[in-house]
Amino acid sequence: MADWTADEMMTVAAARQLRDDTACFVGIGLPSTAANLARATHAPNLVLIYESGCLGAKPDRLPLSIGDGILADTADAVVSVPEVFNYWLQPGRIDVGFLGAAQLDRYGNINTTVVGGDYDAPTVRLPGAGGAPEIAASCGEVVVIVRQDLRTFTERVDFVTSVGYGTGPGDRERLGLRGGGPRVVITDLGVLEPDPITCELTLTRLHPGVTREQARAATGWDLAVAEGLATGEPPTARELTVLRALEATKSDGRRP
Repeated sequence: MADWTADEMMTVAAARQLRDDTACFVGIGLPSTAANLARATHAPNLVLIYESGCLGAKPDRLPLSIGDGILADTADAVVSVPEVFNYWLQPGRIDVGFLGAAQLDRYGNINTTVVGGDYDAPTVRLPGAGGAPEIAASCGEVVVIVRQDLRTFTERVDFVTSVGYGTGPGDRERLGLRGGGPRVVITDLGVLEPDPITCELTLTRLHPGVTREQARAATGWDLAVAEGLATGEPPTARELTVLRALEATKSDGRRP
């Protein structure tokens, strides 16, 4: 039996996607955990940027929200929210956007707004967009981290909060979106990447112990699988130690 959980494997795999000496626009939750893990392990010069205006934040615990004081206390600079978006994000000065999703479709479009019914009377009203649409539109590339199941991986999202590749090739260009779109989707089962021709998300790597049949069964469309489907490396002892120490800060009594 593995000495790590599916969520730990997912978080480690997502952290490995982040490169040193790049700027990353971080969402709260799983993206923040993975980004802070990356900075604490292989990417010490990763610049974390949060929507609240904190540039180069270096928290020693996981922030509870974008307004957590630990972000401002440890940042290289704190600027206004309009400056983050107007000067840093929209002109393309941020390399990577790191997002989660409530729903995701085959073209990497994200929904974090409403599920079921219509916009005015949905079955579930979600937290909303925040800065995600601008992150998805303008960052050099986007990394998505999300648990994979039929509720989340849906044939068509109920509401397009953040555009991935729209309905296929050419949509980002037609919409005038500066950024490159989703480069990779990390789940608790494996890794998906857009096909270079069709832009459809394709399973390229499984996590250890996961089968392609499990991944397909957890997907609400006919999931494409790469011919050279690989299996990723399990978490190292150091990655697990650092990740578990970070996770422990959420419940050890320390608060901003």
